[in-house]
Amino acid sequence: MSAPLEASIDIAATPDKVWAVVSDLSRMPEWSPQCRRMQLLGQLREGALTINLNKDGWKVWPTTSTVVRVEQDKAIAFRMNENRTTWSYELTPSAIGTTVTERRVESAGGIPKPITFAIDKLLGGTPNFEHNLVAGMHQGLKKIKGAVEQG
Repeated sequence: MSAPLEASIDIAATPDKVWAVVSDLSRMPEWSPQCRRMQLLGQLREGALTINLNKDGWKVWPTTSTVVRVEQDKAIAFRMNENRTTWSYELTPSAIGTTVTERRVESAGGIPKPITFAIDKLLGGTPNFEHNLVAGMHQGLKKIKGAVEQG
């Protein structure tokens, strides 16, 4: 099991303003360099499902996720059903407004072997893939900051 991957940013806005952006999962493609579509099925609530489409270069793959945490103005998290990782955004009030932390955590059982095989063979190996995920987190958080502060 890998250590959690995470990145944080300070946003000059109240948590409710940030929440309005990060809780709209259909906007995930605006933030994530890998996600091309994230469709929430039904209302945002724990247990809700999403259907997603990801892309890395010429490689395209579908995924699904289950929303596992919804705390208005505080946190949202979804578990990727295929690789069993949980992605979350946590909002903490700060001196300038809100600190947003994006985090990816593996399940206790780790990522299934067929998924790690695909990462190794098609996505440059786990260290490279995880490096790119963290870089994408930083990019995405900057985009969220821009959307919140300018919107």
